[in-house]
Amino acid sequence: MKSVGVAILGFGVVGSGTYKILRDHREFYRRTQNIDVTVESVLEINRQKALDLGVEESRISDNIAEVISNPNVDIVVEVIGGVEPARSFVLAALHSGKTVVTSNKELFCKHWHELEAAARRTNAGLYFEASCVGGVPIIRTLIDGLQANVVTSLTGIINGTTNYILTRMTREGSDYRSVLKDAQALGYAEANPAADVEGYDAAYKLSILASLAFHTKVPLETVYREGITEVSGQDIAYGDELGYVMKLLAIGKNDGGKSIEVRVHPAFVRKDHPLAAVSDSFNAVYLQGDSVGDVMLYGRGAGALPTGSAIVSDVIYAATHSDVKYATFKNEEKAESGVKFVTNFRSRYYIRFTAKDRAGVLAKVAGIFAKYNISIAELIQKGEDAENLPIILITHETNEFSVRSAVEKIGALENVVSVDSVIRVEG
Repeated sequence: MKSVGVAILGFGVVGSGTYKILRDHREFYRRTQNIDVTVESVLEINRQKALDLGVEESRISDNIAEVISNPNVDIVVEVIGGVEPARSFVLAALHSGKTVVTSNKELFCKHWHELEAAARRTNAGLYFEASCVGGVPIIRTLIDGLQANVVTSLTGIINGTTNYILTRMTREGSDYRSVLKDAQALGYAEANPAADVEGYDAAYKLSILASLAFHTKVPLETVYREGITEVSGQDIAYGDELGYVMKLLAIGKNDGGKSIEVRVHPAFVRKDHPLAAVSDSFNAVYLQGDSVGDVMLYGRGAGALPTGSAIVSDVIYAATHSDVKYATFKNEEKAESGVKFVTNFRSRYYIRFTAKDRAGVLAKVAGIFAKYNISIAELIQKGEDAENLPIILITHETNEFSVRSAVEKIGALENVVSVDSVIRVEG
């Protein structure tokens, strides 16, 4: 039976969850995987945190050099988060020939090329299943499950915090700020929630997933990003009436590897779409392959045990596979020169504006849309007795830049009080 020694860098929520899984399932892995996995070292400044979970004091360290030099450590698990000191620690482990497993999407998204170059030099393993979508095995599916396919698109709900907030706003008619406070109290959102609610977390993950799915480097700066901070309960309610649910979507589309579209933003999806039913803190990724057709993976996108499950999956995979795999594309800091990233993407649009109850307003709006070759699929006028009327339009599929130009012109019309919302409609 093969013995495998693991070091865990960081003993927070995910690190402690990983330790519990490895400790509690040790005999199970011995029986089913023919490996004996032990935690040989834990890097943690708060020693008591590790002691409380039963880690032997002799195996607790606050010195990365001591951890890396331990001959009993074969695999280093990094769950510190952020870029530094995680980057330096992971590079030290790779330079010493240790296999690394990480859950750190920001680090991996921004420095994947650098980490892989270090891993290649020492033929070390580099695994990152837990970096995207928590316990959902999306990385392994893309690498080892869909190789037969050209993946043409992926659409995902890949941030649990924003999905929880939007679900609550939809069910209860609550406003964004009150639900955010609840999410923070429950531990779903950080005290500074910007990474989640502004879409950065989803953008990190989409950069990684799109690179794998489309076999070409998709740098973070190519991902269009909008968060949910401006989403209103009023629009969610209007969308519900029209048969839509609001989600923060991560969308990637591939036109043969030469044209890539990657964007993160709030969007309406039809209630009969599989992603519409993904609620609370759950995540899902909806994939389309040219041979397999539609595939959807669903599960918990965060948490100690779901994320720990993905980490331990990588540990077991690394321990039971002698061949090391790296990226299937030229993995450098920037994208390859021949790849075009689409910015003027196509979508349908929900547009809400407020206008004075005057004759000819809608005719002028329709004229502006016609100028930009935008056709209207639905038009609803609310509050017939009011001086200022909310008007909602849903367009047929059109170009992003055309909508931006048209909205700017509409906002300048004499009897238009305000353009209140522009939300893309997908699926």
